[in-house]
Amino acid sequence: MRILVFQHLSVEHVGVFARFWRAGGCELQVVEFDKGHVIPALDEFDLLVVMGGPMDVWQEDIYPWLVPEKAAIRRWVRELEKPYLGICLGHQLLADALGGKVSLMNEPEVGLAKVELSGDGGSDLLFRGIGPVMDSFQWHSAEVSALPEGAEVLAANAACPVQAMRWGSRAYGLQYHVEITDKTVGDWKLIPEYEASLIRALGVEEAASLAAAVAPRVPNFERVASTINTNLMSLIRS
Repeated sequence: MRILVFQHLSVEHVGVFARFWRAGGCELQVVEFDKGHVIPALDEFDLLVVMGGPMDVWQEDIYPWLVPEKAAIRRWVRELEKPYLGICLGHQLLADALGGKVSLMNEPEVGLAKVELSGDGGSDLLFRGIGPVMDSFQWHSAEVSALPEGAEVLAANAACPVQAMRWGSRAYGLQYHVEITDKTVGDWKLIPEYEASLIRALGVEEAASLAAAVAPRVPNFERVASTINTNLMSLIRS
């Protein structure tokens, strides 16, 4: 299986999924937009995974590669109809590329939070064996504020009504970070935009203790990610 990854920042990589995919014999090609990489021919790949980043979907003047990236996402899900997994920014890019709306939140959502599957989410293949309520790791200041036509909400919480969505039968977006590892918090705190949203959301004292609060939950996060990966591979093979 060949997996194409769109990456916007070196520390926002596929995380724990890299281990699962290597074990499964998958071949990964990573397009690092911040390093000037060009999108390859899409037809050669089986799965498109789009990761997070500190930029916003509307910042095309600052990040001009967002334009071809959105075009590639549209072609992937609408024309090629192949499986898609977007995480955080990748979730928002899916919505934006398909005609939905992404907006700034009143307050960023950062840290540990509960997420609840909707009725559609509870019956969706991607979440088989998960939920109905799960712990999640969040780090975002924007959200999908209007779904693209044809999309369904699969998970939500009070802070963000679209925590997960599906468009069509194979395109998924997750606002929260299922890819988290034991290094995620430490790596992301070094990014100025992320540190600012962390402190704004949690305050200085709680922000300083976030890594310690997350650490004991990482094994459970990895189990959930493993289940999602197993379900995703089943979806691709079908």
